[in-house]
Amino acid sequence: MMFDENPENIFIYHYVEEMISSYGEYYKSNFKEVELTLNEFSILLRIRFQGVATQYDLVNLFKVSGAYIAKLLRKFEDMGYVARKEDPKNRRKKLVRITDEGIKKTDELIEVIQNWEDEVTTNISDDELKTLKKILFKIIMTKE
Repeated sequence: MMFDENPENIFIYHYVEEMISSYGEYYKSNFKEVELTLNEFSILLRIRFQGVATQYDLVNLFKVSGAYIAKLLRKFEDMGYVARKEDPKNRRKKLVRITDEGIKKTDELIEVIQNWEDEVTTNISDDELKTLKKILFKIIMTKE
């Protein structure tokens, strides 16, 4: 990213775009087998850290169509990354949880994410990194 301006005058949007682009390139060049897109991986990671979710929960969380989530869950299930079972409280709902294979796959992605984060934050102190994460958390959590 090359700007001749004062960093404070640049929109946050531009920084976010550059970071997404940087991570996308890093992901492509450092992930062993790119069988899932970044968007698909983000959903799989959310399923992992959510614990148990329903298809409806995922639709609301990611603001995508039910058909897209259903197709993606089928893909994850076929790959052995998630398991779906009927909700005992409501037979029309399916509960989705990560499998051991899904945990292994997301562990690989977490390693790539951590390596990228370590690489892009080498020029900032631990205190600056903590502050950055607190600010980003504040921005994300207060957007609604």
